[in-house]
Amino acid sequence: MAVDGAAVQAAVELRFGQVGVATAFLRSADAAILRSELQQRLATAPTLFSRAPLVLDLSRLPDLPNCDTTLALLQAVRDAGMLPVGLAYGTAQNARLAETLGLPLFAKFRQQAERPASVATEQVPDAASGNAPSALHHARPVRSGQQIYARQRDLVVGAAVGSGAEAVADGSIHVYGRLGGRALAGARGDTGARIYCREFHAELISIAGHYRVLEDVPVALHGKPVQAWLEGERLMLEKL
Repeated sequence: MAVDGAAVQAAVELRFGQVGVATAFLRSADAAILRSELQQRLATAPTLFSRAPLVLDLSRLPDLPNCDTTLALLQAVRDAGMLPVGLAYGTAQNARLAETLGLPLFAKFRQQAERPASVATEQVPDAASGNAPSALHHARPVRSGQQIYARQRDLVVGAAVGSGAEAVADGSIHVYGRLGGRALAGARGDTGARIYCREFHAELISIAGHYRVLEDVPVALHGKPVQAWLEGERLMLEKL
């Protein structure tokens, strides 16, 4: 019997997109230390970190751990209440470790590792040249469960970012309304990115991977116009 191709739909729709996955940069291969420190993070913000997906980055360890040690680290993550989903892509040895353990390697890190040494680092257009991409303007509220992502540019939200929503930008983030949910600026490592909002209630803010949760922010800043920026590795906040 002939089948009308237009009426047939694939059983699976596969897409690659921007997802919120935390990364743990390990400086110790001691599983007990990892479990203890993650448990402390969960205690400060259980609704954000409980069962959250986590990538392990082993690149800062003196030596790459063997399979048994890595399995212990993965179990420590589970014991702490988070879910390990893969490794950050680093050396060829790290890639073989992930393959042996049946773990995925995240493309964000894979692209960095596979860039040939002779190829120049990706250049973001200079604003002075007149070729810089304009900011992404989003006029509507970002509602719970939604994410808006400004790739290689700033993000301007003209309304509120609701609880459970996520605003992400490779540059800075400007929210001309209530900032709830999460705001992640400098998503590709831009340490000069900033976050601005008119009413601060964010569950979590992050700049170039450095984060603070609402419980760590002085109560005097809750509900106030706030800006956030990095000084070294410290995420700073002050009232506008």
